[in-house]
Amino acid sequence: MRWTHLTDSTPPDATAPVQQQLPGAVVRTFDTPGFAGMTFYEVRAKSLINKVAGEPRGVPFEYTINPYRGCTHACSYCLAGDTPVLMADGRTTPISQLRVGDAIIGTVREGSYRRYAVTHVRDKWSTVKPAYRVTLRDGTELVASGDHRFLTDRGWKHVTGTRSGPEQRPHLTTGNKLMGTGRFAEQPKESPEYRRGYLHAVLRPEPDTGYRDPYGTVPRFRLASAEPQLLSRTIGYLRESGVHTAEYTPLGQRTGLRTYARRDLDLIGVLLQRPEERDAEWDKGFLAGVFDAEGSHTQGLWRVVHTDPELVEPTRAALRGFGFDFVVEDRRDPIGLLSLRLLGGLPEKLRFFHLTDPAVTKRRTVQGVAIKGAVPLHVTSIEPLGLELPLWDITTGTGDFIANGVVSHNCFARNTHSYLDLDTGHDFDSKIVVKVNAPELLRRELASPRWDGKPIAMGTNVDCYQRAEGRYQLMPGIIGALSDWSNPFSILTKGTLILRDLPLLQRAAQRARVSVAFSIGFLDEALWRSVESGTPSPSRRLDAVRRMTDAGVRVGVLMAPILPGLSDSEEQLDATVGALVAAGAASITPLVLHLRPGAREWYLGWLAANRPELVPFYERLYPGKRAYVSADYQRLVTAKVRRACRRHGLSARDTPRDLVLTGEETEPPAASEAAGVQLTLL
Repeated sequence: MRWTHLTDSTPPDATAPVQQQLPGAVVRTFDTPGFAGMTFYEVRAKSLINKVAGEPRGVPFEYTINPYRGCTHACSYCLAGDTPVLMADGRTTPISQLRVGDAIIGTVREGSYRRYAVTHVRDKWSTVKPAYRVTLRDGTELVASGDHRFLTDRGWKHVTGTRSGPEQRPHLTTGNKLMGTGRFAEQPKESPEYRRGYLHAVLRPEPDTGYRDPYGTVPRFRLASAEPQLLSRTIGYLRESGVHTAEYTPLGQRTGLRTYARRDLDLIGVLLQRPEERDAEWDKGFLAGVFDAEGSHTQGLWRVVHTDPELVEPTRAALRGFGFDFVVEDRRDPIGLLSLRLLGGLPEKLRFFHLTDPAVTKRRTVQGVAIKGAVPLHVTSIEPLGLELPLWDITTGTGDFIANGVVSHNCFARNTHSYLDLDTGHDFDSKIVVKVNAPELLRRELASPRWDGKPIAMGTNVDCYQRAEGRYQLMPGIIGALSDWSNPFSILTKGTLILRDLPLLQRAAQRARVSVAFSIGFLDEALWRSVESGTPSPSRRLDAVRRMTDAGVRVGVLMAPILPGLSDSEEQLDATVGALVAAGAASITPLVLHLRPGAREWYLGWLAANRPELVPFYERLYPGKRAYVSADYQRLVTAKVRRACRRHGLSARDTPRDLVLTGEETEPPAASEAAGVQLTLL
């Protein structure tokens, strides 16, 4: 396991709370709201200064320090544990009971429609958060955190938010229309009545064929269908009722069942009797059996073609009893077959499947069906429950899932933690590796005769001023060690927590070359709320640039990510550059968004939901699995930023020289290579 290279043999503090889940790691959780649902793995690292693999030309620095693995900037979005999630087989499962690897239904965009598609659960976790109840016009109720997002006819929206101020973000209001089919029907319990109704629909007693064996006449029952799932359920229901049967398959005929015991025959006769008065559970089982035996669901059409005239009227009565609308189709068949076709589109088909639970799952799929807005899923109320409840969320391959009939966003995944045998989804945000001995280890490495004092970059993998730093406070010791050894260094961050260490940075800057680079891609607060909501706002980062500049620390800005079509116009770039120059930025390096695997899926899903008209544009900019825009497009954006910088009295640079710190002029790497230092989008 890759954890072993991180830890030395020094035992942790024996008085600390320890849960040895990983070799050499002290595992901690904290009760404070900011760290709810997070686990911190405190390790004593063997080394701290990392040499960048390969030629240093690929990135503008040669050595890095990463006191943390994983990042607490990202947000989590959660639902109540009993929220039903639509599975790939058409059934539902409470979100709290899902398992990694389960096949469920998500959505994908195909052409002008978003369609249901099979995806898989990649990760699952829970946390405790204040809960809200969202009620829709059709009676659907959803209990979720305020951060959770649902798909509306106007894009993804959080449960709560404000129109202005620090909590500004797209959020639900009364009247908003959610997308999906509406609330799921409760699945039936396999009661004795349900089992009897099912058996009544699928078993057909055969007349006495005259076949005898040493035990006498062998009663036989023909199955209405040869579907294996129907056969398995039928045998199971008979066994649960005390009837033992054996399969037989006459030449060229369907599989049947037979029994040698008169007692079993008599018991089957009792099981197949219809109740004198309507029984809802019997009707559910009966309809499930009818659909398994004679139903179909193809090209969006639900049909039952009756081959047994005696079942036609009971089927109609049961459908009417549950409020289903249907039409009788005259197939003009020479043997007089009748067809019933269910009306009401996908919502009614799902209601039938969930209410009755047929055994043959291949007929229950919704894969490929377009999501349309015919169902009145308008928000009627959003109310806080006044409680902090255990809430759950999952990561999926499509970036979403269907929660109680509504398209629901999930947490995104990123390819970072896989290096430590942690998954790349929620683990990145909730399982943080902390190198608790980083300051002392750095002093030892700086004192080594083998170290030649080259510049060190920090914050290039994960932000060293994420929220976890507020608790562990590793950076003061790291900055102090670098300052004492007069070692040049740079810091790239989105975190305004760096202001805490401003006096230390001032002291270090008197002894070696020190630079700080903030990542600020745009000023639009609404856009920030949508794509970077786990980070300090652009206005707070601008204020940090101003305060550090006033204190004499040289601050550059990595103008990233610049979002094509959203923040790359001449006017937007000029406004951003103007604000950066006014705040005191010593240099500005423009970098267009690049889409790593994981972030790519999340961002393109967000784009399709919120700005679908830009999807073809992005498909041209990022063809296939390409993570970077073309060099021509990067040069176009760079030229716009250069012009803006000249207008505001600053010269733009093609690459983040503040992260190079070589002290000499070098040829800048290509734009796509420089983009490697962009912090994660969220």
